[in-house]
Amino acid sequence: MRIMRLLVMFDLPTKTKRDKDRYIKFKRFLEDDGYMREQNSIYTRCLLSRSSAAAHRDRLRDHIPPAGSVVAIELTEKQYVDREILVETRPQNQTGPNCSGQLFLEF
Repeated sequence: MRIMRLLVMFDLPTKTKRDKDRYIKFKRFLEDDGYMREQNSIYTRCLLSRSSAAAHRDRLRDHIPPAGSVVAIELTEKQYVDREILVETRPQNQTGPNCSGQLFLEF
């Protein structure tokens, strides 16, 4: 058994009421299907195997809205844990080349 992650990133239109309804419906599907919100339009789901990942990709395809883009990336748990999170640390009133502004966190 190999623990996997399915990373889903999406950019969906929200100009019309119908677009907004589809956007909300897609986000609710992700949440109801066990995905965890990482950022505004980025969700992940923990899976127990590659076959489980394939099944969830198929479910994802069945719920994709007709407009916009959805990207799914399959990661091993090690790849997911080894990601780097970049956080802006520069004070807002300081700018210029001498101001180091990122903190790198590794897990």
